[in-house]
Amino acid sequence: MKKIVILTGAGISAESGINTFRDANGLWEGHDIMEVASPIGWENNPELVLDFYNKRRSQLLTVAPNQGHLALVALEKNYDVSIITQNVDNLHEQAGSSNVIHLHGELLKVRSQFDENLVLDWKEDLHLGDFCEHNSQLRPHIVWFGEDVPMMDLAISITEQADVLLIIGTSMQVYPAAGLIQYIQHHTPVYFIDPNPSITPSDRLTIIAEKATTGVPKVVNELLTI
Repeated sequence: MKKIVILTGAGISAESGINTFRDANGLWEGHDIMEVASPIGWENNPELVLDFYNKRRSQLLTVAPNQGHLALVALEKNYDVSIITQNVDNLHEQAGSSNVIHLHGELLKVRSQFDENLVLDWKEDLHLGDFCEHNSQLRPHIVWFGEDVPMMDLAISITEQADVLLIIGTSMQVYPAAGLIQYIQHHTPVYFIDPNPSITPSDRLTIIAEKATTGVPKVVNELLTI
């Protein structure tokens, strides 16, 4: 069975109503990125950070997967599919995709500051004083700026196996995720689905300049008829 690797970014979730990572001013829902997405921000004002992610978590619980997420599930009928997402929502899992790697963490999980491998499912608000079994504060299970991306090595090894690569809803400007395209084989076909594509087409790179809800079903239908 051929291997399809799918790299997704904020564009696919935006159509479900999830706010994108940052706006044109470099702000994230009115906050400087480093205030709410860095270890320094957490150290300086943990209440602000917790409130920010509580609001995002609450919003996530009100939205649903869109046609882009749902179309990807159909690929599992004919292919070995791995999704590598930069998104921290669980919309791929809600849609039914069975193999999802979250490069930047997961909004519906928290982890211990004492043991980063102690990760808990979490749908409620998180507050100061919410401790793990080691009596240590719990924090959002999010990869912040300045932190290592622990799933990156796994993502690289999966990308190296790709027979087909789909890139959906990402600018390919955020590293290290953007560098994954460098690990495919030279003959591997790539489909880039984004209404504002940031790369140039080539013999092996097909650009679909559409939003995910329309572009992804087209590519999926094409791949299922091959």
